[in-house]
Amino acid sequence: MAKLMSAKSFLYFAWLVSIIATLGSLYFSEVKEFIPCELCWYQRIFMYPLTFILGIAVYFNDFKVVRYVLPLSIIGGCISIYHYLIQKIPSFGAITPCKDGIPCNMQYINWFGFITIPFLALTAFTLITIFLFIVLRKEAKKPD
Repeated sequence: MAKLMSAKSFLYFAWLVSIIATLGSLYFSEVKEFIPCELCWYQRIFMYPLTFILGIAVYFNDFKVVRYVLPLSIIGGCISIYHYLIQKIPSFGAITPCKDGIPCNMQYINWFGFITIPFLALTAFTLITIFLFIVLRKEAKKPD
């Protein structure tokens, strides 16, 4: 099926995931009134711009944007992994950088015993990264 879809489709999917992640983040903080911890803020710093950058790229069919967006997605994913480890492995809690406000090991949600907010962010960053790598691959195969 991936062979039938164009690079633009995957760029669009990456944009769609970023929109859902951004709206989900805003829902948790503004509707459910969950106060974000320090690492949540860092993840937002890397996710929120993706919504706008990828949206503009989809509109203009700009596939070169991948080289700018991919680092944001990968770094955001690394922060999400670290945050998830802090929540799920007690020994990571001792090295957490959070000193004021909400502790980073706090779990507002814990669906099925493993789905937390950082896990949701990691899922979004991972999907975006995969879609962007597919865009890179499809664009590399395209004849000039």
